[in-house]
Order: sequence, then C-alpha cells, then structure tokens
Amino acid sequence: MFLVTGLMMTGNALAQTNKPVVDYLKVPGPIVFENNEFYLPWSSHPSADLYKHEYIAKADDANQYKTMVLIDVITGEVNIRNTVAAKVSELKTMKESNPVINYEIINNPATGEYLLDFLVTANAPDGSIRIVERNVYRYKPFIDKTGRKGVVLFGISTRAYGAAVTSFFDVLKKTRKDLVNKLAKFKTPEITFLK
Repeated sequence: MFLVTGLMMTGNALAQTNKPVVDYLKVPGPIVFENNEFYLPWSSHPSADLYKHEYIAKADDANQYKTMVLIDVITGEVNIRNTVAAKVSELKTMKESNPVINYEIINNPATGEYLLDFLVTANAPDGSIRIVERNVYRYKPFIDKTGRKGVVLFGISTRAYGAAVTSFFDVLKKTRKDLVNKLAKFKTPEITFLK
C-alpha cells in the first residue's frame, strides 16, 4: 500500500541501515521547515514506482526523533483520492483496537491536494501511552519536466515519549491547526528523479 508510514516504521527504517544514502529525488538539502534544518539520513526506492526519503534534525536520534520530514513519491497514473482513502482505511482499522487514534482529512479542490492530519500511539502492556506520534501528510499531484506523473506526499511527523506524552497532548490541544496551516502554505521541494 502506497505511503503507509505508521508509528514505529519511520524511525526503525532510519535505524536499520548503514548503507550510503541516495538522494533519489534530487531534493536540495537541508530542508528548512519552521526555521529548523532537516537532513537526509535514510532513503529507499523499494519498487520501480515508489521513492521514500526521511529527514531529521542533526541533533535528533533516529530511534527517538522529535520531528521528521517525509517525502514519498509514487509515479504513474495514481488516483490521489484513492491513495488518501487507503491510508484512512488503515487508520480506521488501527482505531478499532486503539481509540486514541484520530484523523482529519482536508481537501483543496482548487489544487487537487489533500491534507491528512492524524494521531497514533504505541502503548505499553499496562495500556499507558509509550509513544505518541502526530503526522500531517500533504498529498499533491505532480508532473515533472519530462511529463512523468504521480503523487507526492510531503509530511511532518512529530513525537513525544514517556513522561513527555502528557505535555505533548496539552500543547496539541492549543496549537493543532498551526502545523496544518504551515504545511498547507509550505513551498514543497521540486522533485527531479535520479537517473
């Protein structure tokens, strides 16, 4: 399933590789978002039509990042609405066993873009929240200079761990729309595929 980046998958991807990083999307770095610089420590090209990049701050540990920037690209005749619906279906299934999981979809008919704002958690055996992860994914159609089509996901993932979970929720209640608005206005990097 395209662009499915659930809790624990992103940080583990970063932690599991010692291979040289390939900039498959030729995105000039670092990516600067909210005056913070994010660098590319992990990338993947798992199939002919799928590319994945993950960026974290230099000071962050891949296993316990605070903020991550994601760029996923799928090429071909991709239905963006179906792509978003597949992710929402995954979240609905997860919510059946974890009521904390929540999401909101925002559609911009003028641009054909979607924003998916969602919250997931990893819980300890006693039911307490061990990790909380909030993601805002911006899905947008693209056509590159060669005419290649597809969908780009530009996402921001933020996390809190253990004792910091409660304050994470407190801040989120007051500032939830801020990240959505900033990501909606952000000039996403231009994609140029590595040949």
